[in-house]
This record gives sequence, C-alpha cells and structure tokens, in this order.
Amino acid sequence: MKSEIRVGFAGNPNCGKTTLFNAYTGANLKVANWPGVTVEKKEGETEYKGRKMRLIDLPGIYSLTSYSMEEKVSRKVILGDEVDIIVDVVDASALERNLYLTLQLLELGKPVVVALNMMDIVEERGMEIDLHRLPELLGNIPVVPVSARKRTGLDVLLHAVEHHYEEQAADSVVEYSPEIEEKIREISGRIQKQYPDSKNLRWHSIKILENDEQIIEEQPVDISDIADKNYEKQIINEKYNYIEEITEECVFYKGNRQSMTEKADRILTHPVAGVPVFLCIMALVFFLTFTVGDAIKGWFEIGLDWAFEAARTALTALGASGWVCSLVVDGIMSGVGGILTFLPNIFILFLALAFLEDSGYMARVAYVMDGIMGKVGLSGKAFLPMVLGFGCTVPAVMASRTLENEDDRKKTILLTPFMSCSARLPIYVLFASVFFGRYAMIVAFSLYALGLIVAILLALIIGKVWKTDTKVPLLIELPDYKVPNPRTIRIYVWEKVKDYLTKAGTTIFVASIVIWFILNYNFQGMTSDVTNSFGAMIGRVLAPVLVPAGLGAWQIVVALISGLSAKEVVISSFSVLYGVNNISSPEGMATLSQALGNIGFGPLNAYALMVFCLLYTPCVATLATIRKETHSTFWTLKMVVFQLVLAYGAAVLVFQAGSLLGP
Repeated sequence: MKSEIRVGFAGNPNCGKTTLFNAYTGANLKVANWPGVTVEKKEGETEYKGRKMRLIDLPGIYSLTSYSMEEKVSRKVILGDEVDIIVDVVDASALERNLYLTLQLLELGKPVVVALNMMDIVEERGMEIDLHRLPELLGNIPVVPVSARKRTGLDVLLHAVEHHYEEQAADSVVEYSPEIEEKIREISGRIQKQYPDSKNLRWHSIKILENDEQIIEEQPVDISDIADKNYEKQIINEKYNYIEEITEECVFYKGNRQSMTEKADRILTHPVAGVPVFLCIMALVFFLTFTVGDAIKGWFEIGLDWAFEAARTALTALGASGWVCSLVVDGIMSGVGGILTFLPNIFILFLALAFLEDSGYMARVAYVMDGIMGKVGLSGKAFLPMVLGFGCTVPAVMASRTLENEDDRKKTILLTPFMSCSARLPIYVLFASVFFGRYAMIVAFSLYALGLIVAILLALIIGKVWKTDTKVPLLIELPDYKVPNPRTIRIYVWEKVKDYLTKAGTTIFVASIVIWFILNYNFQGMTSDVTNSFGAMIGRVLAPVLVPAGLGAWQIVVALISGLSAKEVVISSFSVLYGVNNISSPEGMATLSQALGNIGFGPLNAYALMVFCLLYTPCVATLATIRKETHSTFWTLKMVVFQLVLAYGAAVLVFQAGSLLGP
C-alpha cells in the first residue's frame, strides 16, 4: 500500500474545483508551471486518518479532446502515472453539461470519485437529485455531495478517495451503437497486437475513431479497413443520449422558481445597461480603495515614523558612520517603507477583485464587453485578461493562453499592460493626493478609465492593420452568482499581498540601494551634493527629451528609469531623491509638494507623469512573461519601443493641451 495517494482534481471551469482544492490545502500549496508549458500547476497536501494525500488541481476543462493548452495538460496528467485517482468535481446545478467529462474520465480506466458540488444552488433552483440512482448509472462509483463554500462533505470525500483508489476502475458505462461497439472491439484487438503494453484499449480505440491527432501520432494504427470516416460526432451524440437518460432518471424539479442569477442578470448583463453598471462597480472599487485604504494607512504611517526614529537612534548609539545611517534610513527604509504604507490600498483593491471574481461577476464582464470587443476585432474573452490586469499584469498576460487564436493572443498581450495594475496604484494615490486634494479619487479613476479607452482604441486601429483570419465566437459559461467563500478570498488576497511584500523585500530593496548609491556617489567617490551624483548626470542627459511632456527634471527621469524594475519603485525613488522618509504621510506629502513646486512641477505636470506611468513599459517581470508567452525576444522589444513612444506622445499631448487651456 502506498504511503501517499496522488489525487487529481478535474472538472469544468467554474464548477468549484479550485475552491474545493483550496478547502483542503489552504495556503499550503505550491504554484509552478507544468513542464514545457506556461499553464499554471497547483499542488497541495492534506491528510486523512494518517494517510498523506498529494492533491493536484488540474486546469478546468470541458472535455478530454485536446484543443487548448489546458486540455492537453489535463489529459496528459490523467493518462500518465502522475495521479492514482481522479476526483471529478461536478456542478450539480448543471449536471447535463458536467457529466460529459465524467463519462470520458470513466473510459480512461482509472478510479474516479465524483464530488457533487454546489448542492445549495440545486436546492435554490427547486431541484432534487437521486443520490442512490446516480452512482448506479455511473458504474457504481462513489458520488459524494459536497459544498466547497460551506466546507461540508469534505471528510466523506477523502474517505471515498482513501477506500477506492486501489479498487479496479469501473467499466465504461456508455454502450454505443452496435456499429461503434464492433469497431471499438476490432481496433482494440489491433492495438493490443501491435502495442502489447498499451493500456486503456477502449479509450484509445474511441479516440482513434474520433481521429484524435495526438493518439494517432503516439500509436499509429491502420484502420482504413475498419473505419471509413470520422465518428466523433456520432460518439458525442451517443454520450449525450446517455446523459439525457441519467438526468431524466435522477433530476427532479419541484417548481419553476426564477433564480437569483436570472434576476440579477437582467441588469448586469443587459446589452445597454451592462457597461455603465460595470464602470460604476469599478468606480466603487476605487472609492473603497481610496477611502478605506487611506483610513487604515494612517496607522502604518505612525508605525513607520517610529521605525525611522528608532533605526536612526540605534545606529547612532552603535557608532555607525554617516554613510551607513544614510544608506539604511534614507535609502533602504525610505524606499521600502514608502511602498509599505500603500499596503492598505493594495489590500482593499485585491479584496474587491477577489469578491467580484468569486461571486461569479467577472465572467459577465466578458459577456457584456463582447459586443464592444467584437467591433475592434477581438472576442469578449480577450477582455478577461485585461480585467485581471487591474490586479497584476503578469497573470493577466498568462491568462491570454485561453484564447484559441494565436493572433488574438498577441493582440491581447499587447493591450493588457495598459490596464492599471496594482503596482501603479501607489503612484496614483500619492500624486493625486498631493496635487488634487479631495478630487484625488476622481483623478485616479480617470487613469484607470484612460487605460481602458487607450486599449480599446488601439485594438480598433490594430484590428484594421493586423487582420485575423478566423473570428472565434465567444463561448463562455456564466456561473451562478454565489456568496463569495471567505476562505477562498482569504487565500487569494494573502497570495497577492505576499507577492507585494516579497517584491518590497527583494526588487524594491535592491532598487532602493541602487538609487541611494547613484545619488550619493560620483567619479570622485561619495558626495553630499546630489546635483553632482551619477543620478544627476544620467538624468540631465535624458531630461531635455521629456521637457515637452512637463517632466524635464532630472529627478523625474531617474524615478521613471527606476520604475522599469517595478512600478512601485517610482515612489521609492521620490522618497530617496527628495529625502522624504515617510512620503505618504501628510508631512511627507507636504515636503514633496514643496520640493516639486520649487522646480515648477504642478498639477498638470503630475497628471502628465501619471499618464506616462500608466502607458510606458511594464516591469521586467511582465516583460519576461511576455517573452515566455510569445516565444519572441524581437516581438517583446518591439512592444517595449511601442509603449515608450505611446507613453511619451500621450504625456506630451496632455501637458501641451493642458498648458494651452490653462491659465
């Protein structure tokens, strides 16, 4: 008996699979990529009565027919030796759609346990499921009702896994027409003769009848005398005929109540009202980000002020030299600390996005935007990565792999960085608060809206020049609305906050040291005059280029260059450049405002700066991801140049137009 059971979690998108997986693993999970592909791999561990279980969260798929990267990965893992048993997570409220994958899994010849999820929605819809007859029709495999959100049935499911993983897999429950069954037997015999060690003969035979390219390539078999056409459509139809029999016997309706989802979708997915509602929801998100986040931020600022004084006092008491004190307090602590004070704003933003995603609303955004995106040459599905870009551009770029068309993927990758990620939020919060006072939230929201507008306009222009041969219609499931699961949200927010803190402790830490060095040294050594530093030299060379954009100060040039490592570093740079220890505090913002005012930097300059930060080259992590997803260094470099030119042109336009209109 194995000491560890390897369990693969499979299921349709939005079936609650990941929520169930998180219920077992919590935050104790490893996230990487599957070998050779950029599809995310999640693994975690749990224990049942002393037996260890390694859980693998497979990408959400509707079928084992391989078209997308996710489907190919899931099928490879399931067919291989990486999992001992499959937990098929089924959305009980959409049994007919989910059972197609179940029947395919049963044909693989591996043990399968069905986790019947979302039973609360079944009850809400006035439905009942015969939990005695359903397992019988599925080959007497375990069928366990669970609720990932309410964490019910979890121990029973692990009990089923523990007791059934070594049992012989159930026979295929679908008996096809005599014609198909005869061909399956003939092909199985031919495979066994040609490949004696082959497993899952029935599965392979069915896939060969469906002209599955991958199977035919791996195990080529001449069946020209057996099959004279592609039987995929017929096999699919016969599977659904059996699914219909299952639902007729097992699913009962007590009434015809209109669900909450149907009522809400009358407004949220309305062809006219849907877009304004989405914009209002996002406006509310940024309102909360500013108001609630700023209220919490005050406590961070108090703690940071204390830390600055304590560090300076401790270093002085230890007899540390002046340059050491300056490096630690004015360099590292100012740079990293200036970023940490924005953590409440970041937390509120990710909390709101997690709430929207787990509630089921995000899929509606793609549906609502499909019409607009279609007019600019893209599918509404392309809008989902763009929405994810409000959180972080890296996973947003990776999400483009769900698009079937390669040209659409590259277009989406090009447009996604124009969404204001969380790294840009500290820039907006700081400069909007310093220069626009009570209108700060409106100014920040305008930048998010501007990024969206720029992306759509560019999509329209690109669509005219870069035509896609194949238009893929939007096929997307709209899951039922549900109350977000607190545990799922907690894990999601913690992962994002942890990434932010990790960045503060690594990228921003190093960047702060580098910035301090170039501002305190020149060719002669350490200097007390920052205007003679390496930073000033670099800044003065490039500053004339940015004069038309109102950004012609060498300090701003240095800050923008440093922002290429991570956008948050722009704030760290200003902290170090102007010697402001707690830049987000009222005193720190007043000091920064005065220092910038002395060089003629006002509200118009600030807005031009924020527009430039919105549109110019994303961070190095994003560029690395783009390079990996496109498999082209040249294409990535072209994208960098394009974004720089666009950001420069937009900042110049804003500043020059504002100068003409202003006093």
